[in-house]
Amino acid sequence: MGRVLITGGAGFLGSHLCERLLAEGHEVIAMDNLVSGQTDNLDDFYHHDRFTFYDHDVTEYIHVAGELDWVMHLGSLASPVFYQQNPIKTLKVGALGTHKTLGLAKEKGAKYLFTSTSEVYGDPEVNPQLETYRGNVDPFGPRSCYDESKRYGEAILRAYRDQHDLDIRIARIFNTYGPRMRLDDGRVVPTFVKQALAGDVLTVHGDGEQTRSFCYVSDMIDGLLALKDSSVQTPVNIGNPDELTILELAELVLELTGSESDLTHDPRPERDPEIRRPDIGKARRELGWEPQVSLRDGLKMSIDYFESVY
Repeated sequence: MGRVLITGGAGFLGSHLCERLLAEGHEVIAMDNLVSGQTDNLDDFYHHDRFTFYDHDVTEYIHVAGELDWVMHLGSLASPVFYQQNPIKTLKVGALGTHKTLGLAKEKGAKYLFTSTSEVYGDPEVNPQLETYRGNVDPFGPRSCYDESKRYGEAILRAYRDQHDLDIRIARIFNTYGPRMRLDDGRVVPTFVKQALAGDVLTVHGDGEQTRSFCYVSDMIDGLLALKDSSVQTPVNIGNPDELTILELAELVLELTGSESDLTHDPRPERDPEIRRPDIGKARRELGWEPQVSLRDGLKMSIDYFESVY
């Protein structure tokens, strides 16, 4: 089994990845500055004898003693609420944090996995989005700190692959949800569930006809590990291709929570994408992966979690 460093290890996705790798027998070192991550996410395995946690900002100098087999860079502020409040931190973790963790991987002779995002496609003009689509991104828009941090991350991974022969993986993650998301995350699933549980109106942006595709967290972790275990060194979409409107999502949350809340419509955020749906043909072919958990089942499990922490 390997020794793995996971940045963003106390976050939503990072904590699930830590837990899965520990279950597979790896030694896991989690690193997080806790800007959006939470140590509560680590409670189930914090005292595991193969787990270590460091409260550290990866934009600063990183020292990890001993050998490393993998560096997995998940550190980022993925929620619009958090990254728009912290645009410079977001850009720094995508640029400096990626640079420093790549340097660490090079020093240790480790392989490297980077979680990029569907946001590299911007407000796409094609649907579904293939990895070959170059995107429609506003580099000066209100979401640009996150979009450009990930686009830069992909570019520097390509450079390290070509110049230093570093063994890299790039996952373009689409909307993911599940237990350990923060209720104040600002993304649509926890927001709708929180409002429904409180009996508040559900806030739909615009007319609600914009579409998204939602991947349950266990499927996402399966996809990341399938990518890790592959030899694919080019970007791969990891997400659920089942597309629905935000209005349909709101109605499903109301049904599953049994809430009698009404809906209200607020203005759409600037540059909010109209559509979002991954083409996962490459993941199916190259990784042998596709999601297994339906939105209905995933939301039921997520609602149970949100009720427990509400």
